Amino acid sequence: MAGHSHWAGIKHKKGKQDKLRSKIFSKISREITVAAKLGSKDPSINHRLRAAIEVAKEANMPKDNINRAISKSEVDKNQNFQSLRYEGFGPKNVALIMETLTENKNRTAASIRAILQKHGGNLGNSGSTAHFFYNCGVIQIEKKYISDEKVLEFAINAGAKDCKSDKSFHEIITKKEDFYKVKNEIEKLTKDFIYSNMEWRPYNLINIPRENFKDIENMLELLQEDDDVQNVFHNCKLG
Repeated sequence: MAGHSHWAGIKHKKGKQDKLRSKIFSKISREITVAAKLGSKDPSINHRLRAAIEVAKEANMPKDNINRAISKSEVDKNQNFQSLRYEGFGPKNVALIMETLTENKNRTAASIRAILQKHGGNLGNSGSTAHFFYNCGVIQIEKKYISDEKVLEFAINAGAKDCKSDKSFHEIITKKEDFYKVKNEIEKLTKDFIYSNMEWRPYNLINIPRENFKDIENMLELLQEDDDVQNVFHNCKLG
């Protein structure tokens, strides 16, 4: 799924999901804790917490883990995490946006810079790659729940920006500011989403020579394995 975040892609790769399950749970737990610390403990009125819990459920995180992460927000009051976005370039000028959650931005920047430089890329300034992407909401639903025609009509009436269907799922795209409004409407059809989150989607995908696939994939994997990096978005077409 070219251009998607770590979470959007990894759920389709069972072997990799098993290998990285502990790290994924750790990252999601951190997001839940920070969301609960910054707002209400009630996900019905705290959109960020609600989104984090939904991601946790999509990753099959046990309910006890979710509750512990929420409770931890009362314990770690002196540990202040920041949501920071980094931009940069990888091999063949692949544009990157990396969303992080960190209590030490110097460590995070140094780690990301080292990974990019190792693969012939570089860390850019704020705005250096953002113009290659648009920020949007993404909701995916299995096709068995609703027909192509009905989901398109419902998405348009709900205020979605776009709706596409492939062989196995429907994908609804919303403007950033309309994400939760549209999502609330779509939930009237079904709450069983395959995936729902905010993403940076590329306006255009660049084709990468096959001989460069492995280097780019290794770079993306190292970024995704970094404890501070929550999501990685790119504009290259792999495969």
